[in-house]
Amino acid sequence: MNKALVTLLLTLGITGLAHAAGDAAAGQGKAAVCGACHGPDGNSAAPNFPKLAGQGERYLLKQMQDIKAGTKPGAPEGSGRKVLEMTGMLDNFSDQDLADLAAYFTSQKPTVGAADPQLVEAGETLYRGGKLADGMPACTGCHSPNGEGNTPAAYPRLSGQHAQYVAKQLTDFREGARTNDGDNMIMRSIAAKLSNKDIAAISSYIQGLH
Repeated sequence: MNKALVTLLLTLGITGLAHAAGDAAAGQGKAAVCGACHGPDGNSAAPNFPKLAGQGERYLLKQMQDIKAGTKPGAPEGSGRKVLEMTGMLDNFSDQDLADLAAYFTSQKPTVGAADPQLVEAGETLYRGGKLADGMPACTGCHSPNGEGNTPAAYPRLSGQHAQYVAKQLTDFREGARTNDGDNMIMRSIAAKLSNKDIAAISSYIQGLH
């Protein structure tokens, strides 16, 4: 058999073992504990808790894995993703459980909020045009013009996400409090170029984006 084909088959086999397919129906039952903060269908009512409905499956799974690793007692500084409110919440979930949860929330229909009319113009300029003079690209390149994200690349859906939550994530990336954006540090480098006013505008725009 062709050596390259053997390598490909082995890689696919390993990948298949490492990433179990999620079962949305099974995930619905497991999501009961998530409902208090994120809503039964993943559309949270509280602006500090992210909407999970319609989010990319690969992105959701990665975030849950990172949060599980980062909130364990004794987790090394800088490992995973530390979310105080999630401490201990995922400890008893297996990899299959997390895959099922991701599949369930991905299958749900997301809701969209409204942007502050006074911030729409500034937010749209940043989202669609970036700050090229400062070397910051437009958000559309990774998150799409309508905010749907890029599921295969695990770039998150932003459309309709709570402005308060988005603002906190951008601030955390800028200040180095969130570091799970990969070795290329793409979100940290982008957020470093955003002022507080920029973050307020773009977060509001994203909340109403659809």
